[in-house]
Amino acid sequence: MIRYPLTIFLSAFLLFQVQPLIGKLILPWFGGTPAVWTACMLFFQILLLGGYSYAHLVTSRLPARPLAALHGLLLLASLVFLPVQLGEGWKPSGEEIPLLQILGLLLATIGLPYFLLSTTGPLLQASFHRETGRTPYRLYALSNIGSLLALLTYPFVFEPQLTLRVQRLAWSSGYALFVALSLWSALAWLRFWQPAYTPEPDLAEPDAERPAASRILLWLALAACGSLMLLAMTNQLCQEVTSVPFLWVLPLSLYLFTFIICFDHERWYHRSTFLVLLAVAVGLACYALLEGVALGIYVQLAIYSSTLFVCCMVCHGELVLTKPAPRYATLFYLMVSAGGALGGVLVAVVAPLVFNGYWEYPLGLVATIGLAFLATLKRSEQKITVPRSAWFVIGGVALAVLAIVGMVLRGGNSIRTTLDSTRNFYGVLRVDHRESELAGIPPVNELYHGRIQHGYQHLDEKGRREATGYFGPASGAAMAITRHPRADKGPLRIGIIGLGCGTLAAYGREGDHIRYYEINPGVIQFAKQYFTYIDDSSAEIDLVPGDGRVSLERELATRGSQEFDVLVVDAFSSDSIPMHLLTKESVELYLQHLKPDGILCIHISNRFLDLRGVVLGIAQALGRPCVLVASEGDPSRGYNGGRWVLLTDNWEFLNDAVVSEASESALPESGPLVWTDDYGSLWQVVE
Repeated sequence: MIRYPLTIFLSAFLLFQVQPLIGKLILPWFGGTPAVWTACMLFFQILLLGGYSYAHLVTSRLPARPLAALHGLLLLASLVFLPVQLGEGWKPSGEEIPLLQILGLLLATIGLPYFLLSTTGPLLQASFHRETGRTPYRLYALSNIGSLLALLTYPFVFEPQLTLRVQRLAWSSGYALFVALSLWSALAWLRFWQPAYTPEPDLAEPDAERPAASRILLWLALAACGSLMLLAMTNQLCQEVTSVPFLWVLPLSLYLFTFIICFDHERWYHRSTFLVLLAVAVGLACYALLEGVALGIYVQLAIYSSTLFVCCMVCHGELVLTKPAPRYATLFYLMVSAGGALGGVLVAVVAPLVFNGYWEYPLGLVATIGLAFLATLKRSEQKITVPRSAWFVIGGVALAVLAIVGMVLRGGNSIRTTLDSTRNFYGVLRVDHRESELAGIPPVNELYHGRIQHGYQHLDEKGRREATGYFGPASGAAMAITRHPRADKGPLRIGIIGLGCGTLAAYGREGDHIRYYEINPGVIQFAKQYFTYIDDSSAEIDLVPGDGRVSLERELATRGSQEFDVLVVDAFSSDSIPMHLLTKESVELYLQHLKPDGILCIHISNRFLDLRGVVLGIAQALGRPCVLVASEGDPSRGYNGGRWVLLTDNWEFLNDAVVSEASESALPESGPLVWTDDYGSLWQVVE
């Protein structure tokens, strides 16, 4: 009997080990945005649904020999996909639809192996039940243990210890072993398998009534709600910090852990207790939503993680309480996987089309509470009664609704009007018009990405031509442009990764050439429509759509170096750092696009992360001098405090009196670090 737990455990481990691996491989191609992981999860959930549908059909329709032959051929055919690797032909050019590009890439790279891994659990559990007559639900808990172990070991064992190439080869070897074990199990089906409709299946389970349609729909809704909360919570975290495997794995691990303990035994889910905890968790989540980025990263992690755990315990606990007899296990798993895919579709596809903000998380809280309330209703022939514990759920609904209303109505000490907002694959953008209550301060237009301001412009005739925000005259980027030794001798060629509202164009002079790289088409649209920095600039300006690093790589290969005098890296997604823009390989690419005396400016301001050591470590590894320019904010003039690291061999610039006075050592207490495309640890730089 060892083949059952061994094959199921290995398949579950590989199933969830490949998710963060493949996500990390493609993340740099799509700007490092959190939506990359959401798109990956949608793909995995759809294929999981396909695998469970396949298992349900073949276990109810096929006799032993055709089943073993079909599955064996598919297993052998899937070996063609090994080893896992990405084809350069899938690298985006900036004109594709990112979601469709990612789905197509994953299908071509890992489609058939992932599909077959997803079929293993329900197929072998059905075979186990037919062979032994014992319930297979504990094998489902075992598969979730394998999945959880895969997730937990990836960010703490595999990612920090192995390069991506070794990870791909190790996973491919494990998959080859899985194919061998599965073929062994397929041979066993020839002895024990019987199609579900013969002989007289009801004799084996005379009390196994087919689940009612309402019960099946409840399975679908509960599974969808748990999946929705998983992806919505992941988006909520990644948009404020960064999109890295750990912040993908943490919510998914909690999600799976609730599956494990709920399916191990019904005693782990005590309905009344968890309804009370749900009301408390919703209150904490509402507090976190209202406070936003003012909360520290660890407080956010604690609140959002505990809320996700309680919500998933309620959803999955109610699933267990309503699960069918083993005869209908494949139908049950089919609906659970369909619900998971439905939740993925709602977050990855429907929400960006319907909402202009990240509303799926608060709405998911309301949906969880509503389903919990429905599940507590006791039905009899005469009436429907509401148990006492359900009133906690009603209170939670009221809290969630109040929080959503508060998010809509919350304002500051100024008159603020939203001019426009949009949501796409790269996040939520909003342009606000603000009239100050203080006399003498002109009105401004502000650009927000998520809940982080990414630039603003005074609207009076004089102020609209002045750089504001993180780009004031004392900022590192401004100094690199205005104090460059060649600035007094002729025009400069300036490259900027990250457009924002185009603030740095204010420093452009007659004859200068500024080349912006911007991945988000919404940013380009808003910068032209609601801000005048680009139109007012005296410089010649180019806008290059697409990820800055991918675009620079393509230009280097086709046209050679851009020969920039100054290259500015200022690409943020909300307050999230795209890590692929801060690796040793990326900095080497930037330096190849600079003139010998060029200046590389990297913006490292962040609420949660101290990135000085990363840039310093890379500079030391490449033998390049660097300094830190930390400027103080001046709200009366519209300047924000910020930190910039400048890398250059231009000693005339570094010895400039103004630059020298503003510069300080970039070395933090943690010392230098080096991130590469193969390795980068977020927790090394958390403040």
